[in-house]
Amino acid sequence: MAERLPGGWTSTCQHHATYEAQYPTTNQLWDSGHVSHIGSTYVLPHDAVLHGPDDMRLYVTGRPLYPYQYVVAPLEPAGNGIRPHHFDDVTEPDGIAVPSDPVRAAAAVSRRLLPRYTQALRDVLQNVEDQPEPPRRPAPAQAAQVLTLAYYADGTVGAPYDSVPPDARAVLFAHGFQYHPHQEAVLLPAAWGEIAQARRLQAMAQTLVAQGIGVNLRPSRPETTPPTTALPPPAVPSAGSTVPAAPHR
Repeated sequence: MAERLPGGWTSTCQHHATYEAQYPTTNQLWDSGHVSHIGSTYVLPHDAVLHGPDDMRLYVTGRPLYPYQYVVAPLEPAGNGIRPHHFDDVTEPDGIAVPSDPVRAAAAVSRRLLPRYTQALRDVLQNVEDQPEPPRRPAPAQAAQVLTLAYYADGTVGAPYDSVPPDARAVLFAHGFQYHPHQEAVLLPAAWGEIAQARRLQAMAQTLVAQGIGVNLRPSRPETTPPTTALPPPAVPSAGSTVPAAPHR
């Protein structure tokens, strides 16, 4: 088949003594379909890699359960500054099944596989040129006001009232927080349930962030138990002192 593909191709056969020995090649499959499934599911005692123009590589192995067929799939390009983020939004070229006849197999690869393989390579190389470094997220901006909420042991979420920025209080009340004067705190009740709490917290945070107010969520401090007052030890009489006699019954 390599002799019949356009552009000049060579082939290298590989034999695998163990199942794991096929991983270095099958892990490079540029395929999201049945060829990747074959490479990860079946023991493949032998396969071949075809090397073509522009560093193109094709993986070839027998198709399990189909004795007169093979599968052919591209391998991911390597080198030349290619990094994982360069494959983002690139359609995988995927592999195909071909008959064991090399003439018909080469015709199927040339007609059905090489065009989309070539296009996928162009897209990856264009990404290398346009964005050599991965798109890193910028650090968050500093907020002049920050609301810090705590998860309390009873399932409520809230904060001491005095710690809530004045511009944020109306937003909290609009999303279900309640003011508890005897606790001097604004609390989102546990009775809402975890899912409803999470939705209200998300909506509240999005509203505050849009207003330039930062939002933190932290665990509450463990509640401390007031220390008990210890009883004084019994008095021990000193030398020369007298102990009152117990009263007669």
